[in-house]
Amino acid sequence: MRAVRFHRHGGPDVLQLDEVAVPEPAAGQVLIQAEAIGANAIDTVLRRGGSPWDRELPGTLTGDVVGRIVELGPGTPPGVAVGQRVSALTVDAFAEYAVADTGFLASIPDDADAGEATMMSLAAPLALRLLESGRIPAGGTILIQSAAGTIGHLAVQLARSYAPKTIIGTASSAHRLDFIRGFGAEPVDLTAADWPDQVRAIAPDGVDTVLDAVGGTVFTQGLDLVKPLGTMVSYGAITTEVPTIPALGLQLRNVTGVSLYGWQQARPDEARADITEATRRWQSGELRPIVHATYPLADVARIHETLDARTNLGRLVATV
Repeated sequence: MRAVRFHRHGGPDVLQLDEVAVPEPAAGQVLIQAEAIGANAIDTVLRRGGSPWDRELPGTLTGDVVGRIVELGPGTPPGVAVGQRVSALTVDAFAEYAVADTGFLASIPDDADAGEATMMSLAAPLALRLLESGRIPAGGTILIQSAAGTIGHLAVQLARSYAPKTIIGTASSAHRLDFIRGFGAEPVDLTAADWPDQVRAIAPDGVDTVLDAVGGTVFTQGLDLVKPLGTMVSYGAITTEVPTIPALGLQLRNVTGVSLYGWQQARPDEARADITEATRRWQSGELRPIVHATYPLADVARIHETLDARTNLGRLVATV
């Protein structure tokens, strides 16, 4: 089968299609024939190299695969069957076939859009869990960093169900700011040196909750915006600058981290419930996942060029 690999670190041009063997599903896994694959921004960091999370070469790309189950591994639980259409997060996603654990499959209706469906196994459940962890009070204020991205634009929409007074979203360009404004968020330009002051102008008393996957200085600035008894939620560091928190920076603030993998291991039943709830909201029309663009698998470099430029609105998808 064709699968994307990179044999050295660098720009999008290091991504290539290799011929590799079709993987065999192990115990508790299924083999999925891919229709669509959703890209994750963290893979641009891994592709470039030099991060705290580098893996051995040749490297693979993570992602969320939508397709049909074509083979069951040993010990497959009841309710999982060949022919079922699913979405699944996998570590070797950009390929014609992928293996995935059965524990956290999202069931996808036959008539559902494949690109949108890629957001049901990771992005939408994670957005929901971030908001739950953020302890948003009714009538409160939430700041969502990178609000135009795959997870951010879903979090902006899902945040409305918590009845906040104000949703603030940051982005890095005029068209991205317009995009999040269209979902009802107050837009703030994260590239502006005074972006924290822009947030304070909107929320003079501070914000109740911050969702951050940027890390570094942006994390520290965001923590300063959290009001007493508010909550900072960290779920990544796309800058590769892992946040550090001085004890004095806490000052009655709550700081928590969210990892979807960690949540699945610690609370598997609740993690599955998050997938079910996110999918329900999508199917009901309450949640509107946006696919920025779709490219053939062979054009995966174009996906990474867009991710590197930070110009996407919502998710980028490869088709097989």
